[in-house]
Amino acid sequence: MSYETKNIRNICLLGHGNSGKTSLAESMLFSTGAIDRMGKVSDGNTVCDYDAEEIKRQITISTAVAPVNFGGCKINVLDCPGFFDFVGEALAAIRAAETGIILCSAKDGLSVGAERAWKYLKAASVPAAFCISKCDEEHGDYFKVLDALKAKYGSIVCAVTIPTSDGTGVIDIVHNTAYQTKGGKTTKVAVPAADADKVEELREALMETAAGATEELMEKYFDTMELTEAEMVTGIRAGLKDRSVVPVFASAAMAGIGTEALLHGVVDYVPNPAEMEGIQPAGSTVGFVFKTISDQFGKYSFVKVMQGKITADMSLRNVRASSTDKLGRLYTICGKKTTEVKEACCGDIVAVGKMDWKTGDTVCDPKNEVELPAIQMPEPCYSMAISPKTKGQDDKVAAGLARLNEEDISFNLFNNAETRQQVLSGLGDIQLDVLCAKLKSRFGVETELKPARVAYREKIKGRVEAHGRHKKQSGGSGQFGDVWIRFEPQDEQDDMIFAEEVFGGSVPKNFFPSVEKGLRNAVVKGVLAGYPLVGLKATLYDGSYHPVDSNDMAFQTAARLAYQDGIPKAKPTILEPIGLLQVTIPDENLGDIMSDISSKRRGTVLGMNAEDGMQTVEAEVPMAEMSSYTIDLRSMTQGRGSFTCKFIRYEEAPGNVQQKVIEEAKALAEQE
Repeated sequence: MSYETKNIRNICLLGHGNSGKTSLAESMLFSTGAIDRMGKVSDGNTVCDYDAEEIKRQITISTAVAPVNFGGCKINVLDCPGFFDFVGEALAAIRAAETGIILCSAKDGLSVGAERAWKYLKAASVPAAFCISKCDEEHGDYFKVLDALKAKYGSIVCAVTIPTSDGTGVIDIVHNTAYQTKGGKTTKVAVPAADADKVEELREALMETAAGATEELMEKYFDTMELTEAEMVTGIRAGLKDRSVVPVFASAAMAGIGTEALLHGVVDYVPNPAEMEGIQPAGSTVGFVFKTISDQFGKYSFVKVMQGKITADMSLRNVRASSTDKLGRLYTICGKKTTEVKEACCGDIVAVGKMDWKTGDTVCDPKNEVELPAIQMPEPCYSMAISPKTKGQDDKVAAGLARLNEEDISFNLFNNAETRQQVLSGLGDIQLDVLCAKLKSRFGVETELKPARVAYREKIKGRVEAHGRHKKQSGGSGQFGDVWIRFEPQDEQDDMIFAEEVFGGSVPKNFFPSVEKGLRNAVVKGVLAGYPLVGLKATLYDGSYHPVDSNDMAFQTAARLAYQDGIPKAKPTILEPIGLLQVTIPDENLGDIMSDISSKRRGTVLGMNAEDGMQTVEAEVPMAEMSSYTIDLRSMTQGRGSFTCKFIRYEEAPGNVQQKVIEEAKALAEQE
């Protein structure tokens, strides 16, 4: 079945983990006949949570696409993860949606995940609506949550459907009708008498807010103090688009309550793609790759058609890769079920098989190159060293993670040559754990995670003169090199400064580079814990040579011996990396965060800045104390806090820290 742009709706379901997003998507599919039985997250048989890791953990890890046909429209439902570790998936889905529906459970109210979703939608200028889910649960209170939303976001928040007082259905306030659901079947009925007064009160409030969406409606409302149903729909639709109206729906998805009314609301109020900026049905083809999956079912790139249309026989230019690809088959995908299609109109979402495209790519008509802005991902803030359980499989780990990175661009892998570790950085411990599980299930390589080693430095604080003499005679020509070197600290640069003050040719000039090379090879390993020695000045001031036995290698060795003799006597010390921490938290968490920075993390608070009920604390903190901060901050702020930490300099570590670093280095050397 082919659709026009005006009949496409793209929505993403956002909110905290366990707020009912996947169940609502399942209910939408069931109520429209796309599936013939309702699955449950707890049973592991929902359409959207089909990945083995999702079934095992009973959480959504990756955004799933579930198209439903309703009221002559194709509604592409994007079911997004609620856990913060997978926020990259939600941010990518927001790029493909014309409206985000934020779920809040009737029992738990306005959660951190809902607050964050609101911020993401606001930052992306994408319309927002709320759905108060699980209205049938014990202790669930739709109106309490509605009041909390109004208190937080103002009078723009308006109920459009509410639960009936007997719990069997919902009431559509705009159309003054009720949807009663019994035995899985929903029918339209009159508004129950018990709810009539509440409906009238809410209808007045909704009418007033909807009237403010356009000047014409405002004039009409002031004249008559009344809007028709059609005018209310127009007002809500216009207000949703410019974020001056935030509709609120009621739902109990597992019972099918409120689903049909919500679908009607999506068709009536959610703008079609052509009404949004950047969508041009008549232009030459432009598509945005907002999601990639590469699993046992194949590799698919999900493309939102931003301009023109995409057909199965066309060639598209990938701007990032500077390559032109002839498309293979096109699919509509519902969970993991694929249906081949011949084309996709502007505004629709289509999956393209077997393309070497990455999430965030722009694909377009080769004759008209356009590049859309990339998806802005949060900085990875949780790092662990990853290694294979079986030696010699490092390449397999790297290759597997490269494949997984095509799907999830929110993590990165860095090969730290200095600490000899592969460091995996992401948004949290659950994300890294899932990546390890996928490496095992998809690529057959078992891995383990350990805290990433910190890249310390060593430096001397004193000045010393050292002698290095290398003499070797073993038949034939021998080896001879003899040097006196002055070692002292310098603050001009990290790299060693080499100088010479040799008089009278005691060391010939042609051996100066050999001495310097020997020292440069030596400073790679400090004498305390084997970390690079920085800020060193080495001055060659005397020595001797043999006209036959002296050579390049002999003077390199002599320089190294002088280093080994002198540096331990020059008051060596260990430097630790210091990071500039910027942590943003709610006002009420300020005391805990300040205390944690100064007492637990040896940090120094530099200042604070308050804005919108949030505090941004700036501090300098040793990087060694930051490995668990992602998890600790989440715990201290119930997930409301966020932070960045960037390296700024090295400074001398306290004695107890130095002792610990030296002991760890010894233990590591013994293992190797």
